Amino acid sequence: MKYLPRLIWVCLFATLGINTVHSQGGSRIVRSQASMMEDSLKVIGQTMAYDQSPIKRFAADSLFIRVLVRALKLQGSFQYPFDSVSMISKLYPADSSFRIFTWQFERESFYRQRGAIQMKTADGSLKLFPLIDVSEFTSTPTDSVRSNLNWIGAIYYKLIEKRYNNKTYYTLLGLDDNEFSTTKKWIDVLTFNSNGQPQFGGPYFAYKNDSIKPAQPAFRFCLEYKKDTRARLNYDQDMDMILFDHLVSESSNQSKKYTLIPDGDSEGFKWQNGRWEHIVKVFNSSLEDGQAPVPLPIKGDGGASDEKKLWEQSLRNMEKEKAKAQEQQPSSQKKKLQQNQRADPREAPSN
Repeated sequence: MKYLPRLIWVCLFATLGINTVHSQGGSRIVRSQASMMEDSLKVIGQTMAYDQSPIKRFAADSLFIRVLVRALKLQGSFQYPFDSVSMISKLYPADSSFRIFTWQFERESFYRQRGAIQMKTADGSLKLFPLIDVSEFTSTPTDSVRSNLNWIGAIYYKLIEKRYNNKTYYTLLGLDDNEFSTTKKWIDVLTFNSNGQPQFGGPYFAYKNDSIKPAQPAFRFCLEYKKDTRARLNYDQDMDMILFDHLVSESSNQSKKYTLIPDGDSEGFKWQNGRWEHIVKVFNSSLEDGQAPVPLPIKGDGGASDEKKLWEQSLRNMEKEKAKAQEQQPSSQKKKLQQNQRADPREAPSN
């Protein structure tokens, strides 16, 4: 059963070249057809994202894929935005040469992502690359360049375009709710090879090894941290830099990802000479009048942890977990998405 959605993707996309649906009577008919399919996707997507039954979510995920592919086969579908299908992410580069759809659904105890890249074509026909999430089948998700068929899944919430040596690099920031104890945020770099095929990852991240970051050589970057802790990873346009929270362990064991929490400091990546160069500590100066305050760091300037502050942060997290356990209704993905919508717009969706 666990291979079924993957097989559905493969079977559907194997016929794309011969089954593109052309407009019969002009673009008005196509828009009408797309609108009806959009309504169906919205209803199916609600079940896929929010239903309490894993079996119903699984069935809805498979049906959602089939309906989405039929909709995208309509001639000129690239121009149709599918705006009301809010449970999926849709990102475009500046030139709208493609768009990338991503979403996730919850299995019994973990999350898996789905996605597709739709290319813009001159004649309006469909050129589509499915994104097949293989996260559950690998223990080394950061060690290699990957194609769309062995993708490390994430819901992408930001696309950053950079140029180097006359080539465009699309850096993608994404969220993976992962499983019950940790959440992951990803930085991956999308490029297209000489045949126009998408590739994910590469030697684009320069940083020194530590016990929290992925071991070098890392072809994509992952920030994994304690569930229900908010950890920032996003792009600051004014600074032209990717900012992310510095993490420390509540139990002084950094190998246990479910103990990692932000300490108030910020690290970053700056694009230089075709790769993201690590900035160890982004903010070093005191605040000027009118500047917004930042959380009190748990680590001092010398790098030593303030155990009292760390313990206080742990107590606050335990209080949150206690309050959550007392709630009458079980948590759901709907609640998480509602919380994400209220989050600081400078931050990624997070738990």
